[in-house]
Amino acid sequence: MQKKKVLWTHTAKNDLEEIIEYIAQDSLETAIKKYEEIKATAKKLSIFPEQGRIIPELAEQNIVKYRELIISPWRLMYKIEKEAIYIMAIIDGRRNIEDILLHRQLR
Repeated sequence: MQKKKVLWTHTAKNDLEEIIEYIAQDSLETAIKKYEEIKATAKKLSIFPEQGRIIPELAEQNIVKYRELIISPWRLMYKIEKEAIYIMAIIDGRRNIEDILLHRQLR
C-alpha cells in the first residue's frame, strides 16, 4: 500500500493552534505533549487512512466521505481523496458538532 500525504486545511490548522494556546495557558508542557499527540495521530493516517470511523452525525444525513479519530476530548475530522488525506477540523467532542459546522458555514 502506498502512503498518502496528510495535508492540513487552514481551518484545521487554526483549530489546532487554538487548542494548543488554550492548553498552554495552564501548562506549556501539557500543550506540547497534546500537540505532538495530535500531529502523530494525523500522520498515522498516511499509512492507515480508513482507521477512523465515518462521522455519525454526518452519516445520518447520508454524508459518508468524512471520517474522524478521537483524541479525547477532540474529534479530528478528515477526508480521504485519491492523492491525499485532508485534515478538515479538530472539534471539541463535548460540543454539538452540527452547531459548530453550521456556524462555520455561516462565517
